[in-house]
Amino acid sequence: MKSRTLSLCAALTAALACSFPAAAADPDPHAHHRAMAAAAAAAASVAEPPQSRIEFGAKSLRLVRADGSAADLAADLAIETRPVLLNFVFTTCTAICPVMSHVFSQVQTGLGVDAAKVRMISISIDPEQDTPERLRAYAERFGAGPQWTFYTGTAPGSIAAQRAFGAYRGDRMNHEARTFLRAARGKVWTRIDGLATPESLVKQVRAALSTP
Repeated sequence: MKSRTLSLCAALTAALACSFPAAAADPDPHAHHRAMAAAAAAAASVAEPPQSRIEFGAKSLRLVRADGSAADLAADLAIETRPVLLNFVFTTCTAICPVMSHVFSQVQTGLGVDAAKVRMISISIDPEQDTPERLRAYAERFGAGPQWTFYTGTAPGSIAAQRAFGAYRGDRMNHEARTFLRAARGKVWTRIDGLATPESLVKQVRAALSTP
């Protein structure tokens, strides 16, 4: 339990201190979002985040990759055989999103050479601001490897993706910390509510990789 708390605190500190500039004197427009991040971290330090199964039935999810190419995420997922980790972020977020992205970065590091055996996906919930160029800069900031793909697109496309995973909360400032895991093609998706630690995600991914 203590190591889990320290891991989450380290992720929160590293993501907020290293990834974004200090707050300006003006009122923080992300104050509500920061409070949600602090609450999520506090809750996650007490116990493992709750997990549940979700039904994913989307037939088509038209998005745009960070390299500018068009993509149908639903079609991509239909043929993807590797374990998949997925989350929703936006690049101007200064609370939950950088923490979740730092966790993904640490998962990538923790997996080592096995990172290539996993698909990691981050989808923008603010596509009007998050251009492919901005997503590429964000990906570089967190050291994303080739197995970690970022998506943007249109507002309707992003909302459709969020709804497909039961993650749509209207305003992006109501965004909640959630990670989605699919062990393999044909398996159901697991929704992890709250801030999962890199260690717990690595453990689940390795379990998926070791299952025939």
